[in-house]
Amino acid sequence: MNGPLVVVGDALLDRDVDGTVSRVCPDAPVPVLDERTATDRPGGAGLAALLAAADGGEVALVTALADDAGAARLAELLTGAGVALYPMRLPGATAEKIRLRAGGQTLLRLDRGGDPQQPGEPSQAVRELLGRAGAILVSDYGRGLLRQPTLRAALAEATAPVVWDPHPRGPAPVPGTRLTTPNLDELRRVTGDAGGGSPLTTATRAGQELRHRWRVGAVAVTMGPDGAVLCHGGATPLVLPPSSVPEHVDDTCGAGDRFAAAAALALGDGAPIAEAVRAAVEAASAYVAAGGAAGLRREHEPAPRDPARAAEDLIARVRADGGTVVATGGCFDILHAGHLSTLRAARRLGDCLVVCLNSDASVRGLKGPERPVNPAEDRARLLAALDCVDAVVVFDEPTPHQVLARLRPDVWVKGGDYGDVELPEAELVRRWGGRVVTVPYLSGRSTTGTISAARQRGLHLVRTVV
Repeated sequence: MNGPLVVVGDALLDRDVDGTVSRVCPDAPVPVLDERTATDRPGGAGLAALLAAADGGEVALVTALADDAGAARLAELLTGAGVALYPMRLPGATAEKIRLRAGGQTLLRLDRGGDPQQPGEPSQAVRELLGRAGAILVSDYGRGLLRQPTLRAALAEATAPVVWDPHPRGPAPVPGTRLTTPNLDELRRVTGDAGGGSPLTTATRAGQELRHRWRVGAVAVTMGPDGAVLCHGGATPLVLPPSSVPEHVDDTCGAGDRFAAAAALALGDGAPIAEAVRAAVEAASAYVAAGGAAGLRREHEPAPRDPARAAEDLIARVRADGGTVVATGGCFDILHAGHLSTLRAARRLGDCLVVCLNSDASVRGLKGPERPVNPAEDRARLLAALDCVDAVVVFDEPTPHQVLARLRPDVWVKGGDYGDVELPEAELVRRWGGRVVTVPYLSGRSTTGTISAARQRGLHLVRTVV
């Protein structure tokens, strides 16, 4: 991206007070929170800038700051995270949101700062910053900054793509805005749509209405765990669900900021609207899975979970219940009916099925430089989506011996007619008392045959055209 990502909007100071509740107040029927920790972090547009800065690259924040201790603390947190701060004068006090929490739940939110105040004029440095931005994210939290006439004029004149995260109390985006990102509730409030029909119907109807009313390039309606609905040119919306949904959600605060920041960064890098929204859905989903705003309080981000460790945990649970662990392996380059037949047969032999999947390098070593057709990430995702597969582990070696030694399944399954030929993994599996079996292979189906048939059809089409 040529130029910084510039975030423009109302910054707040958020404070999370965590504690424990073990008694009720004697003079009122309310819980008593014994404070254990208190953590400050940027909120509003400040959080959007903080999340964008975590992706690397140059990030600047244009916001209004008061002359008080809250603003000083907010500036300290932002500049310490690598965000360049371009403040405008704010009369009154810095807005603060204090959440009182216990056991991962918010008990009460206390707001400070009073009614919104009209900010001062943006400096020449702010106007120059907007002129050289690589992308602009407008993060409106309804406190009046985005109504400032000079600032709006500078945003309208900017040549960088503008992503506008609106607020029901805020103004409409400036002309030329590339993408606006309301959530479903904000969309209903802004358009006055009563929400008849399914959420998808409402998002499509109200999203298209808002796109025409505001004259923006596209509207991405965020739908929580259902991803986003993109309303752009044409009558058919694009539905973009996340690739995975976390089983447990600690805190969704800031998910909309993460979504909008990721979309702005992608547009700044030249991505088409649909690809930018797809990247935003995945970024927001990963943010929520990592704990959301609560996760920002941790000193270190949790490392991505090792799929082999996840498979080991699954195996431990199955064995603790007295179950049988089944495993199989292969390249699964182009998933076909023969694979599905083998996998379903394998799953019926026990209580869980772990698939040991050859990595891209491993497939190239076995099949040649033109393989695999599909990368390991895609192959693993397709396998994991099958109801007969409980876990997928990718390995780099030519054979699955190392991963088998780590997982130690009770049954190792291979498809096909091997006759009297001993499977190469048999001796290893028997060391821990495991069994090796084969299951019938659906004849006439193979990846090599599929690729060959596709090439022959391609050549036939070329000859026909010529």
